[in-house]
Amino acid sequence: MAAHKFDRSRARMSVFDALLAASTKRGAAFTVLEDHDRKPLTYGDIIRAAFALGGKLKGITAHKERVGVLLPSSAGAAVTFFALHAAGRTPAMLNFTAGAMNLKAAIRVAGVKTILTSARFLEQANLQDLADDLGTEAKIVRLEDIRKDIGINDKLGALVKGLAPGVFSSAALPDDEAVILFTSGSFGAPRGVVLTHANLVSNVQQIAAHIEFDPDWVFFNPLPVFHCFGLTGGLLLPLLTGHKGFLYPSPLHFKIIPKLVKDVGANVLLATDTFAYQYARAGEKDDFADLRFIVCGAERVRQETRDLFESRYGVLLLEGYGATEASPVLAVNQPTRNRPGTVGPLLPGIEHRLEKVPGIETGATLLVRGPNVMKGYLNEEGLSPPVDGWHDTGDVVTLDENGCITILGRVKRFAKIGGEMVSLAAVEGYAAALWPKHRHAAVALACPRKGERVVLVSDEPLAEASALLDWAQTNGAPEIAIPKKIVTVREVPVLGTGKTDYVAVRDIAEAGAGADVRAA
Repeated sequence: MAAHKFDRSRARMSVFDALLAASTKRGAAFTVLEDHDRKPLTYGDIIRAAFALGGKLKGITAHKERVGVLLPSSAGAAVTFFALHAAGRTPAMLNFTAGAMNLKAAIRVAGVKTILTSARFLEQANLQDLADDLGTEAKIVRLEDIRKDIGINDKLGALVKGLAPGVFSSAALPDDEAVILFTSGSFGAPRGVVLTHANLVSNVQQIAAHIEFDPDWVFFNPLPVFHCFGLTGGLLLPLLTGHKGFLYPSPLHFKIIPKLVKDVGANVLLATDTFAYQYARAGEKDDFADLRFIVCGAERVRQETRDLFESRYGVLLLEGYGATEASPVLAVNQPTRNRPGTVGPLLPGIEHRLEKVPGIETGATLLVRGPNVMKGYLNEEGLSPPVDGWHDTGDVVTLDENGCITILGRVKRFAKIGGEMVSLAAVEGYAAALWPKHRHAAVALACPRKGERVVLVSDEPLAEASALLDWAQTNGAPEIAIPKKIVTVREVPVLGTGKTDYVAVRDIAEAGAGADVRAA
């Protein structure tokens, strides 16, 4: 059951105005945010802090300037995000796990001149060398230095502004840019994506209209806010709908996070399959007792992860689907209508169309249009908007009679072998069925004889191509889809978002360096 009907016109506001509206509705004294430092913040605290910091940012940046944000998921990142909006600047969320080369490219394409970060974060994450390197492209400003300059007059001014925030915040139109994000880079260089205020607010309201959330529920987000799932789902969704959110700076602390989920009484956990599986393995019986469900996105959910949570903890796992270009949520299963194996139905307000792909018999490419679809891609020439508002997801899907979407794979993740199209996602599924407790990634490499060949990279140390072929013959999987070579590794490389790093996987498959290669 949905909490309310989605009304596109109600989302035509700025992100900061949406925060003020939530504060008015819930009350400025409502405790809405907490992080690992365990210092809860009310709406009033966030708004006053945003004005105090925003006032200082006006002195070192220009109106509507794109300002880099190099911070982990934390209250500091949330305040910085809203401070930039209060000051009329655009946050450009930088992925500190992307490496210096990708980050420099992102800084250049977005025209970032100033990067906001934290000395404490740089020290704890051992990123000082990265910051120094990025300093050759943009000015590095540490928030601790700004806070030292916030005096009594600044605090009094923020207090006054907090009493009438709508009057003092910088005006922004719904179609103005609200954030610059960068795609995950799973298959190549990240792309700059411009999302508007209406994009973000619409997606929050679409989710709230799709799934009913109890007013007292607490959201737990360990995902990075430089990733759209972490930003919209983990930060903006709770804050703009009047729910308390808990931000944790790293999804990799597998033993700590289950204990914190229990300690804060979290009811909704956001994760990827990779991270959720590790939390389930590390947790104890009552760590997830308060969870109503887990929402997983960014990658396909394995049945092993779903079974582990449901059998050990009795917790429902809802798989969703999105794209940075769609702010990001496009579809998600619902607690009352969960269809494992699918990513659920599209959110309200989203149009779709399907286009057949030559050589692929089952499924078609999904294109979407709606209020949450981006303003455009950033490039050297400026902004490249989607044609007529339609975004080509690049994903091959099917829709069932209930409108639930099944992802068959990305168009670019099909190999052409002997004239036949083979889904690399299906290959990974076959491997997961045989070795369910391990991670697998398939890539297509050039083959002079057959056009392309499939190579599987797996962290199952005993993975044999012959065993996978036997499984395929027993279970009716097409033999042409079974890789002739498996490269075993200690860990399949993943990005900071939890997605498989297919660029690194391809390098491993091509080189086979340091890997145990077994050919059938």
